[in-house]
Amino acid sequence: MAERVQQPPAKRLCCRPGYNPACRQGQRAGGVLCGGPGSAPGGLGKTHNPESLLDIAARRVAEKWPFQRVEERFERIPEPVQRRIVYWSFPRSEKEICMYSSFNSGGDESGTSGENNDETQLPFLRGVTLLEGGWVDNVLQVGFHLSGTVTDTATSSQPEMVCSVSVSFDRCKITAVTCSCGNKDIFYCAHVVALALYRVRKPEQVKLHLPISETLFQMSRDQLQKFVQYLISVHHTEVLPTAQKLADEILSTNSEINQVHGAPDPTAGASVDDENCWHLDEEQVQEQVKLFLSQGGYHGSGKQLNLLFSKVREMLRMRDSNGARMLTLITEQFMADPRLALWRQQGTTMNDKYRQLWDELGALWMCIVLNPHCKTEQKCSWLRELRRWNSVDVCPWEDGNHGNDLPNLTHSLPQGAHGNQESRPHRTVFTRAIEACDLHWQDRHLQHIIASDLYANYCYHDNQDGSLFDTRGWPMWHEHVPTACARVDALRSHGYPREALRLAIAVVNTLRRQQQRQLEHFRRHKKELLHKAITSITNMEGWVGHPLDPIGTLFSTLTETGRGAEEGVLTLCLQRLPVQRLLGEGESYGALAVETALIGLGQQRVMPDGLYAQEKVCRNEEQLLAKLQEVELDDTLVKIFRKQAVFLLESGPYSGLGEIVHRESVPMHTFTRYLFTSLLPHDAELAYKIALRAMRLPVLESTASSGDLSRPHHMVSVVPNRYPRWFTLSHIESQQCELASTMLTAAKGDSCKLETVLESIQKNIHSSSHIFKLAQDAFKIATLMDSLPDITLLKVSLELGLQVMRITLSTLNWRRREMVRWLVTCATEVGVYALDSIMQSWFTLFTPTEATSIVATTVMSNTTIVRLRLDCHQQENLASSARTLALQCAMKDPQNCALSALTLCEKDHIAFETAYQIVLDAAVAGMSYTQLFTIARYMEHRGYPMRAYKLATLAMAHLNLSYNQDTHPAINDVLWACALSHSLGKNELAAVIPLVVKSVKCATVLSDILRRCTLTTPGMVSALHSRRNSGKLMSLDKAPLRQLLDATIGAYINTTHSRLTHISPRHYSEFIEFLGKSRETFLMAHDGHIQFTQFIDNLKQIYKGKKKLMMLVRERFG
Repeated sequence: MAERVQQPPAKRLCCRPGYNPACRQGQRAGGVLCGGPGSAPGGLGKTHNPESLLDIAARRVAEKWPFQRVEERFERIPEPVQRRIVYWSFPRSEKEICMYSSFNSGGDESGTSGENNDETQLPFLRGVTLLEGGWVDNVLQVGFHLSGTVTDTATSSQPEMVCSVSVSFDRCKITAVTCSCGNKDIFYCAHVVALALYRVRKPEQVKLHLPISETLFQMSRDQLQKFVQYLISVHHTEVLPTAQKLADEILSTNSEINQVHGAPDPTAGASVDDENCWHLDEEQVQEQVKLFLSQGGYHGSGKQLNLLFSKVREMLRMRDSNGARMLTLITEQFMADPRLALWRQQGTTMNDKYRQLWDELGALWMCIVLNPHCKTEQKCSWLRELRRWNSVDVCPWEDGNHGNDLPNLTHSLPQGAHGNQESRPHRTVFTRAIEACDLHWQDRHLQHIIASDLYANYCYHDNQDGSLFDTRGWPMWHEHVPTACARVDALRSHGYPREALRLAIAVVNTLRRQQQRQLEHFRRHKKELLHKAITSITNMEGWVGHPLDPIGTLFSTLTETGRGAEEGVLTLCLQRLPVQRLLGEGESYGALAVETALIGLGQQRVMPDGLYAQEKVCRNEEQLLAKLQEVELDDTLVKIFRKQAVFLLESGPYSGLGEIVHRESVPMHTFTRYLFTSLLPHDAELAYKIALRAMRLPVLESTASSGDLSRPHHMVSVVPNRYPRWFTLSHIESQQCELASTMLTAAKGDSCKLETVLESIQKNIHSSSHIFKLAQDAFKIATLMDSLPDITLLKVSLELGLQVMRITLSTLNWRRREMVRWLVTCATEVGVYALDSIMQSWFTLFTPTEATSIVATTVMSNTTIVRLRLDCHQQENLASSARTLALQCAMKDPQNCALSALTLCEKDHIAFETAYQIVLDAAVAGMSYTQLFTIARYMEHRGYPMRAYKLATLAMAHLNLSYNQDTHPAINDVLWACALSHSLGKNELAAVIPLVVKSVKCATVLSDILRRCTLTTPGMVSALHSRRNSGKLMSLDKAPLRQLLDATIGAYINTTHSRLTHISPRHYSEFIEFLGKSRETFLMAHDGHIQFTQFIDNLKQIYKGKKKLMMLVRERFG
């Protein structure tokens, strides 16, 4: 990163001999090349000559001692010694320079802006390019200060630029940088990188001078005056005002500058009080974090913040004190995020990605405070900061929603000993780090574990719970498991991989031993526990989904660090140790990691409270399983899988797969599906045994129905009214379904296994949608195109489909029609007997409407007959079952099933007559006019006009059309009924007209019927088939049309009065047109003209107050 301000004044004061006993004696100034005669080129390894004692001593001093202490220790330091100390004080490794100029040492991430994914644009790589291109010039080292110019070549977007770069360093660390490029970033710019790498790679080409104060000590007064005047002359515009001010103060006897000995020298190295750490631009860290947080997860800000956390871990791994410093700056910005207060006020929760950033923040602080070599004052300082953040109201809680009751980290409780927990509500993301400040590394047993691969006690045979060694004599570490794993993570994070590996193996040895003792304990008390038929959670704080991710930490340590140890890529001192000593014969770190993951995933643990905590359990489980799936199984791992499967099945309350689990225990479906697929090729019986055990979901079991397991398909899904709720229940049920589907697929072709899996599904799965999915899956597997249908699996599919029908028969389900259609398809594939069976027992599976409109109709279709290749006898039997079903449905629900029943019974006279009689019986009270009209039209269409007429008259009896319902949907049915009656003959028409007059009060409808009846002769349809046809029209003066005419005129009169009651001027013209239509009807009577005139006169008299309207009436009708 490039500084935008001048370097701060040097803290050190250097003076002439005589002013201070610690002053350096005068020595001749001058410059020689860094790698001049007598020098060893450091870490470059370009010479095979042994290093001189001077270089060895100077290098050690340069690494550990501030130069001021060297000066104070020795009255006179020879110039060659000074030169070698100054030479060796510059960093010799490029690793740290890379760390401070890119997001990671691998250089596979872009800058903090995240806008350019071109790796060549990384500051470190760009710096290397500039160095190798020869763009670094004028490199000069004066004491502990390096300067030079770096030319940035021209590009299409910017011209060539020459940057002035300066670097201060101390004890092999760069402590300050400046660059004229003006770059604003957390990390060093490419120009600083280029200059630093020039000094690392080409020290022999850098001219080295002692600190400038050494040169000034050798000058006479005249030389000093000339030096100052030349300096002012060359840089008079920049330094003249400062030079004059200093001159005035020096000439003033009482000035502050004359009250101290010596003068500051920026090239003289660090003072004793200076902190020795790499340069980190704190302001830029804060600005960048603030910017990323303000983006709210957009523009890749979450990724950038995760990269910053990775940088902190990288610094910790390098044992760089800036790791804690940088995390403090990041935490301050997180705590200052204004969204925290807003979310707290609104009662909303932060999003998942942001929540995970807070989790990582808390985990990093755990690593920092657990640094095994941190000083007490450092830990106290961190504790103060953590408590300050913890006390802020908006500090996020650990579980993402609200506090919970969990054991303190420092309580090393044995499994099942959580009886006297302290209630610790409102645990924040910093609570664990605060508690971890109470932990220490002084335990002798712990120190022995992490110090040596050879620590063991083969004579130790104490088998008590607190044993320090297992039966093999190998060390164990008894501590709250997440806490012990936090120690492992801290060791890894702080650059102690071997120590972390040793402690991880001790923790795993402890877990294995505990598992064995738990199995033994359960076997001793098995009868008693099973008799009670209840169990309790032995660990309220599960390891999978835990904020500290203990199982993930052990797995990563054993696979990553262990792999490095096996491949011999650790440091030289570690390579000398017998790597395999940590393992038993035939064991490997990978196998140990897999076994650890299996132990953790199989632990019985309570489902935590709150949405975020429950989602974290699922996410952490999936992450562990993804890691396990990357491991290729060999014979050794298969043995481990078998052993752990047996443990899980037989460990009782300690296992999530024990015979009895607690109702709120985290289900094992996802984990067991992995176990099942892994074990299946090697031990199918064990695989099925563990998978069938895992199918249960106690939280959904009803205590009332749990006793009746003989008919599992009748069990009702019961979602308990409990708090806190299982927010991830839908995900859990889907995983249960996936496990069942996996077993069905594997069991194809094995009728015994399929029957067992089917029973398990019917007993344990309560969601109709998931059972339906399983039925569909089984159907697809059974009917794969490349093989003959598996009839056993088809029967399983059908049985599951039948269970879905039973469950959803009395409940609303938007997929019900799809389910019914699919079941018929499945039954068709099984065979004709399956179709006949579902029709025989339709009342337990379908509604009457479904049975007639979907089931029977589909069964009777040509497609089904062709698909089943039925002969005539089979077709008739199937049709007979369908007709019987249709008649039963019509009896039960005639309103919705009568028409379907008639359609299905068309080809059987007796059945058709029976269906028709059912309609007639139901028409009196149970059916609406709409249903009756529909059936009547069907009858006419099928050639039964008299039956249609009969049903139409029954429908008319249920109809009532008022005067203003001139757009009623039944009008067309009324007109059709009248037309049908008219076509049948005068008698039929005479019978229907009284029904019309009684049911219809709408004048326009009655007039329409009247006109239609006067246009043609009654019985014209039947007359077409007879030889005699008079063709005489019916008279309006005689029955039945006279009755209809009088009713129509009366309807017009009543409608007119009704309209005039609330008429408005905008409806006047419409009303006049209505009167015009009524006149046409009046005139159809022999005295209609007189009646209409009297009607108009009455209107004029009654409604004379409506003058404008009556004027319009007079104008139109006189």
